[in-house]
Amino acid sequence: MKDKKNVMYSKDVITFAKKKGLYSGKDADFAFAPVYQKFDAGALRGCDARVWSYFNRFHKGMDAYLPFIYGKTREDADIMPLYIKPDRKVSVRDMQEMMRDHFEGTPFDMTKDPGATTAYGVPYRWRPMDFKVDGVTYSQERAIATQQTGWVFAAQMRSWLPDEVGGCFWFGVDDANTSVFVPMYCSITQVPESYRQGKADMYTLDWDCAFWVNNWVANQAYARYSQMIGDIRKVQGAIEDNFAKQQSVIEAQATSLLTTDRDAAIRLLTNYSVNAGQDATARYRKLGEYLFVKYLDGNIKKEKDGKFQRNEWGTPSSPTFAGYTQEYYDMLVKGPNGGNRLKVEEPVWLDPKDKSE
Repeated sequence: MKDKKNVMYSKDVITFAKKKGLYSGKDADFAFAPVYQKFDAGALRGCDARVWSYFNRFHKGMDAYLPFIYGKTREDADIMPLYIKPDRKVSVRDMQEMMRDHFEGTPFDMTKDPGATTAYGVPYRWRPMDFKVDGVTYSQERAIATQQTGWVFAAQMRSWLPDEVGGCFWFGVDDANTSVFVPMYCSITQVPESYRQGKADMYTLDWDCAFWVNNWVANQAYARYSQMIGDIRKVQGAIEDNFAKQQSVIEAQATSLLTTDRDAAIRLLTNYSVNAGQDATARYRKLGEYLFVKYLDGNIKKEKDGKFQRNEWGTPSSPTFAGYTQEYYDMLVKGPNGGNRLKVEEPVWLDPKDKSE
């Protein structure tokens, strides 16, 4: 509380806590976080761990707070800070990519645990997160990127540019990991048709709706993640790279127009954002069709020069039978109900002259 330069607080933050029976210790020992919200397992592993992963990507030394995330007592662990200063400049793309995080490269890496081994490395766990085995409660991880996401954004706010241009809302629908961040400028007067509310409701698939198209792509990947995510990244990356390349050009044009015709500048930005959203949705629908065809029935269609390969008769070539990972096969044999039941035995033919069996 003596650090007036970096800390702000209400004057009654301690007296109010004492009045409500939340704290009875010395003022000098007061700590805001544990008094106003006790650390429980759900908060630490389901919420604070996500914040830790974000901080960890941009700031060294975050391993010091792992004991806190694991739920150690205050005497054993430092409480994670409310904020950190990044070790380097953080870009818009950095923010977007971090919204796709599944704890990769950390002790909580969801691509490495047994759940991923049995499902093509999929870094998702369906609800409920908690479960019990032999009376002991366990919980699956809750990553930053999660399947039930409705929408996601990164807000780019630049005070040195005209207001109409300086605010860019990079917006995506559904899971951040598989969706596209589309530039929506704060001054636009119209939104892409595919980003309006769907024609019906959550029970009616709408092929003209960005939400449904993005969900279609994502849900195909959930079943065959390690095989499909590379194909999704190619399209996703190409779309977002193109947006990044066009940004300086479109903003220079809009800024110039603002000096003579504000309405024309806003129309320019509106048309750009609307077309960006519509194009992204159309491209993702094509991506969904491609994934469906390529990975039909558990096989993988062969490709050559960007097209599905055909044989000398003009019909589709025999697909690749990718199967599963070695870890999965090991689990089948070594796990319960496996082993001899699946073992292939060469037949033993009895000599008909041999009366014994």
